[in-house]
Amino acid sequence: MDTPSLPGKPSDGPLQTLHSTSTAMTDAHPGSSDLELSPASVMEGFPPALFQDRRARVLQLLEDDVMVLPAAAPLLRSRDSELPYRPDSELFYLTGFPEPEGVLVLRGFADETRSLLFVRDRDRSAEQWTGPRVGPRGAVNRFGVEESHPISELAQRLPGLLEGARHIHFRLGTHPAVEPLVIQALRQSRIRGARTGTGPRGVVDPGGILDEMRLRKGPEEIQAVRQAVDVTVEGFRAGFRSVAPGRGEWEVQAAVEGAFRAHGAAGPAFATIVGSGANGCVLHYVENRDRIGDRDLVLIDAGAEVRLYAGDLTRTVPASGRFTPEQEAVYEVVEAARAAAVAQVEPGVTLQEVHRAARDVLLEGLRGLGVLSGAVDELLDRKAHRLYFPHRTSHWLGMDTHDPGDYLRGGKERQLEPGMVLTVEPGLYFPAGESDPDPGHPFTGIGIRIEDDVLVTAEGAEVLSAALPTALDDVAASIRG
Repeated sequence: MDTPSLPGKPSDGPLQTLHSTSTAMTDAHPGSSDLELSPASVMEGFPPALFQDRRARVLQLLEDDVMVLPAAAPLLRSRDSELPYRPDSELFYLTGFPEPEGVLVLRGFADETRSLLFVRDRDRSAEQWTGPRVGPRGAVNRFGVEESHPISELAQRLPGLLEGARHIHFRLGTHPAVEPLVIQALRQSRIRGARTGTGPRGVVDPGGILDEMRLRKGPEEIQAVRQAVDVTVEGFRAGFRSVAPGRGEWEVQAAVEGAFRAHGAAGPAFATIVGSGANGCVLHYVENRDRIGDRDLVLIDAGAEVRLYAGDLTRTVPASGRFTPEQEAVYEVVEAARAAAVAQVEPGVTLQEVHRAARDVLLEGLRGLGVLSGAVDELLDRKAHRLYFPHRTSHWLGMDTHDPGDYLRGGKERQLEPGMVLTVEPGLYFPAGESDPDPGHPFTGIGIRIEDDVLVTAEGAEVLSAALPTALDDVAASIRG
C-alpha cells in the first residue's frame, strides 16, 4: 500500500465497555477456572518467554512510570453485526493476549506486582455464543503475568495501581472507557501530590517506548512477516490467473483474497485494491466495481495477514497480456526506480536516501517521456515530480501495514538497521479528466506502481517478495499463463 507524504498510523480502536456481563466463576462450566486453551493461530511461533522478555524490557525503560494498554474494541459492521475481531497490536506485542476487553498494566516503579492483566471473566452462557474465554486464572497461567483480575474490577483497582507512578503511558483519545479512569487518577494525584509528593503528574504516549521496540524485528517476527509475504505472493498469482478483459475487478479481488485464506492467512491485512485503467491512478481505490477493459492495466495492491503480521505488495499487469508502447515506456521507468531504491537498502542508509534513489530515476524518466522539461535542479526545487509521484517510496511493515517507528530522530534522518522491514513502492500516475495536470501527453489514464517488501540484514537487504517477478516481460507472461 502506498505511503502518504507524511506517514502516519491509524489509532487504536476504542474499548467500548469495561464491565463484564459474565456471571461469577462458580457459575461457569466445570473446570473452567483451570481452562487450558489450545494455542490460537496468532500465537504459533511466539513462545511465552518472548512476551515476558518484552515486558521486562518495557518495565526497565519505564523506570518510575506506569503503562496502561487496553485491548482493541470489537467493531460493528452495522447494528449488532460485528467484524472479525483483530487484537490490538501493542497489547498483543507485550502479552500474546488475543481477546477483546483486556487491559495490561505495567508498573515500572513498583517493587512487586509489576504486571497485571484484566480480562473477561469466564461465562458459560457467553462462551456458548462467542467461544471460550481464558479467564483471570488462565491469563496468569498462559500469558505469564503476575496477576490477573476480571475486567469488571478495573475501575476499582486502577487508581491504586497508578499511585506512585511519575507518568502514565497511555494513548489519549482512543479508549473512551479507560481514559476517564486515567484522567481521574491524574486529578487525584493533583490533589494529593502537593501533600505527599507522589502520584502521576502527566500522560505520555506509549509509542515512545513501544514504537522503537517494534521497529526492529526479532527472528520470530521476521518469520511471521516472511510467511505473510509468501502467502501474499500466492494471492497475487491467483489474482493474475483471474485477470482478463471483461472480468470484474471484484472477481480479481475475490481470487486474491480466496488464495490468502486457502494458504493460511486470517484474511487481507488491509482493503485490497484492484484498479483497472484510470482507477489505477487513484492511490487508495478500494471500490473494485468496474469491469476490466481490453487495453487496461490492472493495478493490484494487497497483503495477507498471517499471525497478525502483514504482507504488502503491488504489481501492475496488462489485462491483455501485452503492454501498449506507452504503458511499456512508463512501466520501465517505474521498474528502474524500484530497482534503484532496493539497491540502496542496507544498514546505515537512511529511508530518505532510498526515497531519493527512486525519485531521481522517476524524475529523469518523466523528462525522457517528455512529460517534464527543464533542468533537474529546477524541477526538484518546485517538486514537479509530485504531480505524478505524490507519495513516499517506503513505509515500515510488521504487525501493522504502516508499522510504527519515527522516520526522523532528533531532527535527523533515521538510518536503517538489521531487523527493520520496509516497503519499496515507486509509482507514476497520469489521471484522466480534470485531475490530469497535463492532458497533452499520450500517457493519460496510466497508473503504475510496483511494490516489494524488503528486510534489512547485516549484509545488506533481502527482498522477501522476490518470488513475484517485476521485470516487464515476466509480468506480461504471468497474465498470458
